[in-house]
Amino acid sequence: MNSSTHNKTAHIVVLGGGPAGGATALGLKTLGYDVTVIAEPRPFKAVEGVSERVVEGLRNAGFKQALANLPQPSPRLASWNGATNSANTEMLINRNELDQGIGRDLQAAGVHLVHSRVGKVSETDEGFSVELKGSDVAQLNADFLVEARGRSAPAAGLERLRGSETVSLLQYWQGEPCQPQSAAESFEDGWAWMAAWSDGTRYLQLTFDVASADLPDKAQLIDHCNAILRNLPSAQSFIANAEPTGVIHARTSTPILCREAVGDNWIRVGDAAMAVDPLSGNGIFQALSSALQAPAVINTLLQHPDKRSLAKQFYQQRVDHLFHRFARIGRDFYASEERWWDNPFWATRRNWPDNQPLHQETDPDSLQVVCMPVVSNGLIEEHEVVTTNDQPLGIWHLNGIPMAPVVRALQNRDERVSPQTCLQTGLGMSPEIAEGMTRWLYQNHWLKAVS
Repeated sequence: MNSSTHNKTAHIVVLGGGPAGGATALGLKTLGYDVTVIAEPRPFKAVEGVSERVVEGLRNAGFKQALANLPQPSPRLASWNGATNSANTEMLINRNELDQGIGRDLQAAGVHLVHSRVGKVSETDEGFSVELKGSDVAQLNADFLVEARGRSAPAAGLERLRGSETVSLLQYWQGEPCQPQSAAESFEDGWAWMAAWSDGTRYLQLTFDVASADLPDKAQLIDHCNAILRNLPSAQSFIANAEPTGVIHARTSTPILCREAVGDNWIRVGDAAMAVDPLSGNGIFQALSSALQAPAVINTLLQHPDKRSLAKQFYQQRVDHLFHRFARIGRDFYASEERWWDNPFWATRRNWPDNQPLHQETDPDSLQVVCMPVVSNGLIEEHEVVTTNDQPLGIWHLNGIPMAPVVRALQNRDERVSPQTCLQTGLGMSPEIAEGMTRWLYQNHWLKAVS
């Protein structure tokens, strides 16, 4: 049954108004739910470098006003393992402005937006009670709760997998107006990310290993960080004719995976479900990856209690898969820095989370047709998919064509019949579609190349 025919009286409260919380709220509103988002302004100004892929993800999530004033891509310098590359670019966005734009998108879609700090969250017989601080409303009740407060979300006693404990120290500098630019550089005890805005604001962040960094106490921390920056070649253009302003902000950047990211009446999305090492540069993208799946999961949990186990299996599998994928990206990048092989910062990170390759070449003999949960019409349903050694979660469709019948037909064909002919005669594909499908199957190693 199509999800639109179900009763949507449940009130859903989303804690957090960033990309993950906003995308989840927009998706739920599209499905017909009453949604309230509780958003608190960031405590300090933050800048992030994002790629065009991140922008496309935000656009696909339904954000419009949040993307209205994006800057042009600016140069990004990368100095790693003694080599310097200036070929890449990124957009330097003000996260406070992005979050404000997300808020406007939510209100335009009819989502209730409450600007407040979240206090105590209590489970009740009916759902949840959420205390609000700094708002005209003292308390909200929710039938379903979405935790989207990022890394700062309470652990709530849930089991979590943690990578190497990592801290990032951020300080603002102020200099002369300049062209926007950013840079990343590795050093013996960690790595630096630096950004400059056109108004002269510099954003300088150093990332260290908590266990081995031997950082000084708070009084000497600024001098310690500044001494490192003055020895980094990439930092010179950022600190020239500039001075540090304000205190240092310490932020945890430890990779964290929540082993239980969904329950019968709650779900964790974005960094609250899994937070990756910032080195991967995929923070907003991975946050959206879980958030875009969440509305269908929530819809199933509320409308089809008999499919709760299926919905929770679907979501946890994808959160786990995404986390390990991004963790391996970071691992391989850390391993590419070979100058300080024995330094604890680099030694621990180049071997975590495992030694599995990021990508495997697909083995045609690994193809299997199995039943797995998928998103279908705003719900989680079980369908036949094709799994491979490199795609363990399976592929359901390709350009609208179910892949299970394709693989089954090819596996049962007479070897004297060509794959294209098999698809035409066995599945009724047109010659053009069968030819294109056959080409894709060979290119992606689903068919063994003819020797």
